Amino acid sequence: MKPNTLAIAGFPIQEATPHELVNYLLTQLREHKRATLLYANTNFIVKCRHLLGKFFDDSVIIVNDGIGLDIAARLSHGRSFKANLNGTDFTPYMLRESGRPLRVFLFGGKPEVVSKAARFVAHELGQVVVGYSDGYGSRANDAALINKINASGAEILLVALGNPIQEQWIIEHRDELHVGLVSGVGALFDFWAGDKPRAPKLIQRMHMEWLYRLCLEPRRLVKRYTLDILVFLAACFKYRKS
Repeated sequence: MKPNTLAIAGFPIQEATPHELVNYLLTQLREHKRATLLYANTNFIVKCRHLLGKFFDDSVIIVNDGIGLDIAARLSHGRSFKANLNGTDFTPYMLRESGRPLRVFLFGGKPEVVSKAARFVAHELGQVVVGYSDGYGSRANDAALINKINASGAEILLVALGNPIQEQWIIEHRDELHVGLVSGVGALFDFWAGDKPRAPKLIQRMHMEWLYRLCLEPRRLVKRYTLDILVFLAACFKYRKS
């Protein structure tokens, strides 16, 4: 899949439809090959620049998440991405398209959130949850956590620590993890657990879910959607000119 990428602010962003991406990832799993799936929104571009050199590994796939990346693609390349591949929608789509229950391990979130999210994956998505760990106490001993994940026999590891922490953790420990697919999923466990609401479908279709979240959590998200957007646009302009 790597050749079909658009460079956004120096990051290699994979261009694909959900169907193309899910077929590729499930093929990698069937053939026992490794893949790392990351979702790039504007915050990712701003916060993960220090990891950029690690993202050119053939096993790392970065896909576009949100209208900001689409705007950047139009400015830099004169066209949009094929689809919006946000993790909140794509992850359950991938699991449902697997054709068989996959062994899933969840890592991140508050203890009560990750436990509820694990039940959602098992009961609503029909997958086999082989284990879960919260993103607080379990991080005190990464070696023990990695041993727990590897011993579980997980095929998919979902990491919900928020960026850039989840990307840093995944890149740092990827070689130690005996898991076919590792993916950073941000706030996904909060949605699965019912701890945070999704925007209404109409707002999602309008690509305005970011505004809905900003209204719900203004203090936490205002910098992301103001100052960080300016940093993102400056980076896009810089790499477009070069």
